Amino acid sequence: MRSEETMVALIQDFALKDARVRLVLLSGSRANPDAPRDDLQDFDIVYFVNDLDSFRGSEAWLDSFGSRLIMQKPDEMGENPPEKPDLAYLMLFEDGNRIDLSLYPPARLREMINGEGLWRVLLDKDHLAADLPEPSTAPFQIQPPSAKAFEDCCNEFWWVSPYVAKGLCRQEHLYAV
Repeated sequence: MRSEETMVALIQDFALKDARVRLVLLSGSRANPDAPRDDLQDFDIVYFVNDLDSFRGSEAWLDSFGSRLIMQKPDEMGENPPEKPDLAYLMLFEDGNRIDLSLYPPARLREMINGEGLWRVLLDKDHLAADLPEPSTAPFQIQPPSAKAFEDCCNEFWWVSPYVAKGLCRQEHLYAV
């Protein structure tokens, strides 16, 4: 398995060589210095790019990150995907590393980081991230529920719990689960 340093260098190197990529952010657990580290963490990467449409069609450029075992394009899944979906590639590589790569135009930077909380700038060719708010764990802090939210949760539990008994009596185990 390639190391975190190797993967980050690979992600940055692609962006450095491709003039369309203007900003690279790392988000998710790898952007959180307090998150426990393990080999199962993926690399949540956002490329802010000029000419987003030029990335559509051929996926050969993704080979730069390694040999893929499987890839998913969630924005194109389903019966009726949009004609021009956002570009997201969830890739699992032969060595076990995983990159969740999203591409957006720079104009969507604030929208994309809003509520994200934590990110780390890996490359910023145009100083687009210079005036972003400081990354924060605040969106992830556990807060006690309001009295109303707690009451609603308890009500929902008691409302659906008879369904378990109903499913078991009918031998519908999946329904009971």
